[in-house]
Amino acid sequence: MSPKESNNESVWSYPRPPALELSDQHVRIVALGELLADSRRPILIKETSHPPVYFLPPDDVHEDWLRETDNTSWCEWKGEAAYYDIVVRARVLDAVAFRYPRPIARYADIAGWYSFYAGPMDSVTVDGEPVIPQEGGFYSGWITENLLGPFKGGPGTLGW
Repeated sequence: MSPKESNNESVWSYPRPPALELSDQHVRIVALGELLADSRRPILIKETSHPPVYFLPPDDVHEDWLRETDNTSWCEWKGEAAYYDIVVRARVLDAVAFRYPRPIARYADIAGWYSFYAGPMDSVTVDGEPVIPQEGGFYSGWITENLLGPFKGGPGTLGW
């Protein structure tokens, strides 16, 4: 088995309810031509059938470019999420970031940390590797080359 194959990880081995995992991966997000986030301390949420959702600490994000929206959603595991636009020099990406201001106790470590949808960004990388956004418009997982699917989010996967 090659080293690359030995690092493969099936999203079907992830738990339910989801697990939090501290990481030292290097995450960089470029949006609207600017470096929006640069972090070496993301927290990953890993849930059965989903690619990991990366949460970044506010100190590693240009929060001054984020504008809270009226959008919210509810996660049975984490609670209520608040959504944010990215605004840079009058250019806007609508509702492309979210966070849990007051998550359910089990997920308290991500309180106030941001997650970003990769699709609308100029680039999102993990340890220099460009990520592939999770299919569909609702979930915000990031797919890297070591992940094995299939992944929830695309047509016909709602009931998974």
